[in-house]
Amino acid sequence: MSILGNTSSLSAMSLSGLADSLSLHFSRVAFIVLIVFLTVLTARIVDKLLVTQMRMMNNKMNIDQTSYSIIRHSSVAVVYMMGLVVVVSSIPFLEKISVALLAGAGFAGIIVGLAAQSTLGNIISGISLAVFRPFRVGDRVNVMNEYGKIIDITLRHTVVRTWDNRRLIIPNSIIGDEAIINWSIEDPTVRWLVDVGISYDSDIDLARNIMLEEARKHINVMTHVELKKYDSAFPREEVIQVLVTELGDYAVNMRMYFWCVDRKFCFSTGCDLRESIKKRFDAEGVEIPFPYRTVVYKNELASNTRLGNNQSKVSSPTIVQEN
Repeated sequence: MSILGNTSSLSAMSLSGLADSLSLHFSRVAFIVLIVFLTVLTARIVDKLLVTQMRMMNNKMNIDQTSYSIIRHSSVAVVYMMGLVVVVSSIPFLEKISVALLAGAGFAGIIVGLAAQSTLGNIISGISLAVFRPFRVGDRVNVMNEYGKIIDITLRHTVVRTWDNRRLIIPNSIIGDEAIINWSIEDPTVRWLVDVGISYDSDIDLARNIMLEEARKHINVMTHVELKKYDSAFPREEVIQVLVTELGDYAVNMRMYFWCVDRKFCFSTGCDLRESIKKRFDAEGVEIPFPYRTVVYKNELASNTRLGNNQSKVSSPTIVQEN
């Protein structure tokens, strides 16, 4: 009976220990799940609060969205980092590993640095973009042979919305090394051009007057008064210019320069002016010539050569006989 009693007591103790162990593991897993949930929830709340705050401040004053965007993403990253630290500290196995890594911080730092150099490079480049600001959120730029608007700058990448509504996501380490055309920095006005060719028989002065009149009528072409708001010393003769740029093979090439208040209006304005100029040219007899080409086929060239040789052979005895 004593052996059976000892066995039963040992079994009871084992079951009790197993129950305690399972209870401990369950509570630990539940705690980790709760921390993960609270971390994600807190990060989203912080992000939404900062976005709402930015919109409220932007309505009251013209704030720099680039720096505010970096602050928002950094705050969210800090929340996730704090949640990760709490999760690691609640798991004994991971806690021991973290202590060991801290003890060998030099070697671990080298390993982590090599493994995450791309990510760290993007983060450092993102901070550099926020500090030196070669472009800002809302600027219109040409980058990597694409034209678009900067809509977001994160710690890792920059998002550009292209003219055809695509999203170009460029790592900060790459865009930081690119040559960028910024159409919006300091002065948003842009000088645009339209090329037109007229025939040699057409009147250059008439064509120039038509182009100037059509440009002055367009709503997006800036006037001298509007340009003086950006530059008080802006010369009147450079508001709209029409110059003869080339005497080509079949056309007199003319180029018209005009100013737009923003890069986003330039392309459509140029298209409108080409259409209106073409209609005025047709109405007033200014010809836009077709290119002239002389096409010689190889067979015809060979037959013409043979014909020329035969004619020379026939004509030479005739000349001799005449002499």
